[in-house]
This record gives sequence, structure tokens and C-alpha cells, in this order.
Amino acid sequence: MTGNVRNFFAGGNTAHGFSNLFDSSLQGLDRLYILKGGPGTGKSSLIRFIGDHLVNNGHDILLIHCASDSDSLDGLIVPSLKIGIVDGTAPHVIEPKLPGAVEQYVNLGEAWDASELNEQRDTIAALNEQIKQAYERAYAGFAEALRIHDEWEAVYFDTMDFAAADELTEEYKDILYGDLQLEKQGRVDHRFLGAATPTGAVDFVPNLTEGLARRFFLKGRPGSGKSTMLKKLAAAAIERGFDIEIYHCGFDPNSLDMIIVRELGFAIFDSTAPHEYFPDRAGDDIVDMYLRCIKPGTDEANAEVLSEIKQRYTTQMKQSTQHLAEAKSLHDELEQIYVQAMDFRVVDRIRERILQEITSLTVLSD
Repeated sequence: MTGNVRNFFAGGNTAHGFSNLFDSSLQGLDRLYILKGGPGTGKSSLIRFIGDHLVNNGHDILLIHCASDSDSLDGLIVPSLKIGIVDGTAPHVIEPKLPGAVEQYVNLGEAWDASELNEQRDTIAALNEQIKQAYERAYAGFAEALRIHDEWEAVYFDTMDFAAADELTEEYKDILYGDLQLEKQGRVDHRFLGAATPTGAVDFVPNLTEGLARRFFLKGRPGSGKSTMLKKLAAAAIERGFDIEIYHCGFDPNSLDMIIVRELGFAIFDSTAPHEYFPDRAGDDIVDMYLRCIKPGTDEANAEVLSEIKQRYTTQMKQSTQHLAEAKSLHDELEQIYVQAMDFRVVDRIRERILQEITSLTVLSD
């Protein structure tokens, strides 16, 4: 029997720069392999190979995807074994808490020809600088997009019925939790719902919510209180001792986009663009914040202003995404330099050593 795979992001290219939530996902592990090495040294391939092996042998795993290339992996977690493997290179540098006892450094740089890389030193330095500048332009653009988004939110905020929003939140506290209370401290995992990538917004909502009995789709407009409602519902879960997955917005990490409480079998999430979904199975329900909390006719009364704001926002997001694509293209060039200097037979041996260690721990846990 094959195991299940859940996919998510723990890092994001946001309006506040690169945002890192890796520590939350890595909590409670007994062993963590931290991979070191330059681009193109096989870190993502190593993670994927070991992940595939574990899944094919019946283990459920969590895959952490790279925000700058969603097809690439930044990490792997095996909850049942309390084992993780993570790319520990910039920008998501992992600081070990118990070096040697829990965290094990794995240096894939053992596999490269240093003299060959030294010959390309100037080219490597130039590419790194160009990549840095492309990211800085992207982050500055996202920051401007967030400022425009604040304008968008203000239109609806001014017509918000806060009493109705509080009433709706209390209603869903009762629906989701009732009088349930667990006599334990729940685990809280902070992640990102999606990510701004070089190809646009990417999320894994269908995968993350698969198998849940109930899904609640929050609909509304910017500034209609979706994130505030999610923060209050998340706080309620924590107070009651439930394990909870809290998914932050990949554009503004101070905002929440989804919470999942698997012990109760539900997810409630912001289901508006760029992660817009609609009910398609039993147990799906829409929660319309616009209808419940915003003054009727707000869209129509502000149609011209809203159209202009949306156009500016869309243009700014596209420009920022183009800068991410530029960084990705430059990074691909950099990777090729390292690939040509690598002896991947060494990487294969490192991979097999890690796999053997994990397999021995699997036998001990049975």
C-alpha cells in the first residue's frame, strides 16, 4: 500500500521580502538532515527520490515546495518517523538547535570540482548579483502591490458591518467546535496557502483538503473580514487544544488564508482569486462575507474606482512576477555551471547512505 502525500509551501516571495516558516514545520523531529550545497547540486532530486521510496513503502509524507520554482522541493517530512530532510541553503537557512543529536549536516559540495568552479568564479559572482537584484525588484513590486491592495480594502472597510462580522464568526465557532474541549495542548503548524512563483500564483488547496468531511469556502472582497475571521477561529482551536494547520497568505504573511483542523475533519479558507475554488462535493459550503457583512450596493456604487484599483494592482503583480521569472532564468544559468562541475556518483552515494539510515530507523519503529 502506498502512503499519502501532502504538499505545501513553507517559504514565500512576499510583499515583505522572503518570508520563512520552516521552523514551524520542522518542530518535534528526532532527526533532521540539513542539505548544504550550491544550486544544481541535486538537493531537490535527493529529497524527491527518498520521498518516492518512502511513499511506495507505505509512509505518509509532507513535501515542502520551493516558492521560486514550485516543481522543485525544499523539504520532506515523515511525521510517523519524526524525520525530515531540508534544503538548508539561503534564503531558508536552518539554524540547528541540537547539532549532531537531531540535526545532521549533509554537504553535497563534496561532489563538486572546486577548481572548475573557481575558473567560473567571476561568472558565478555576476549571476548571484543579478539574481539578488531581480528579487529586490520583485519584492519592491509586491510591496507596491500591497499598498494598492490596501486602497482596494479601504473601499469595503468603510461599508463594513463589524457587528455582523462578529456575529458570523461566533456562529462558525459553534458550527466548527460546539462545546468540544481537549485536555491537551494542540500542535500549531504555520505554513503558506500558496506562493508567488515565476509562473504566477500556485497553491495546493485540493491536495491539502482532500479527505476532509467539510470544507467552508470564504467568499467576499478585499477588506471584508476573511482573514480576521480565520484568526479568531484559529485562536478558538488553539484554546480548545486542537492540532491546527494555519496557512498564511503567500502575498502578505500577516494575513491568513486557511485553517485546517484534521481532528474535526474541516478546512475553512479564503476562496477568492488567486486561489478561487467552488464547492464540488458533499460537505462543501460557501460562507459569503460580502452578503453578510458589507453594505448592499457597495460594488455598484464604487464600480469605477474599484476597476481602476484592480487594474493597477493586476499590472503591478504581473511586473513583479516577471522579475521572479527573470531571477529563475538567471538561477537556471547558475545551476548549469554547478551541474557541469558535479560528480553525481558522489551524490548518489550520499543519497543511499541517508536512505539506509532512514530505512534502519523504519525497521526499529515497526
